[in-house]
Amino acid sequence: MAYNEFAYFYDELNQAADYDALYAYLHGELERHGIRDGILADLGCGTGDLTLMLSQAGYDVIGIDCSEEMLAVLREKADELGLSGRILLLRQNLLQLDLYGTIRAAVSSFDTFNHIGPQDQFAKAIRNAGYFMEKDGVFVFDLNTPYKHRCILGNECFDFETDDALCHWSNHYEEATGKVDIGIRIHDKITGEDFEENFSEYSYPLQTVTALLEQYGFSVARIADGEDFGPVREDSARWIITAVKQYTQEEREENHG
Repeated sequence: MAYNEFAYFYDELNQAADYDALYAYLHGELERHGIRDGILADLGCGTGDLTLMLSQAGYDVIGIDCSEEMLAVLREKADELGLSGRILLLRQNLLQLDLYGTIRAAVSSFDTFNHIGPQDQFAKAIRNAGYFMEKDGVFVFDLNTPYKHRCILGNECFDFETDDALCHWSNHYEEATGKVDIGIRIHDKITGEDFEENFSEYSYPLQTVTALLEQYGFSVARIADGEDFGPVREDSARWIITAVKQYTQEEREENHG
């Protein structure tokens, strides 16, 4: 899924997000596992507030997104902060990820991995996230939970208004699959133009997520509530998961012939 025109309204419509708290948690998890510098990939970086914070903290950040419009917004922010030379931006689908070398860590936020697709595609994205990662590398990512899809998004509709836009958000929930089909209609109050985007989110049982991480060489180090960063609850709307890579790709290939 790639946001198009929605990218230019994303920050305004997402202004309630607490980037400072998210950054503090992610940075804390990276440091807890000894990742204080080196190459870090932000998978599904979007408009890049977190990407920029991690770059300012001293990481060599690769920002990856499949939306050229999202990357354009991030590129402009990086230029304004004088960081454009320190961040490598790649337009890539996470199912065809190619980082051209190894990384020490990866992060992914705001339910990027829920947008990947059905479980087989989600599994491929997990595998790709670990493929280029060094041994003892750290992957910290969040997921919207099945509870959120069923009980919060469900078949609900939401309306948002900002200084520049009106947004109508509608959901259709499939009980059998846990998938939520989402439609967004945006009215640009400045130009009078209307835009529409449609995409889907998929949720996966936590046991499935941890099993796939282990299958592709990760050890799950911590699972927390993705909004208050405390213990996971039955009604947690988001999980945030820290996983540590147990071996390099070369070691895996040697052990499996």
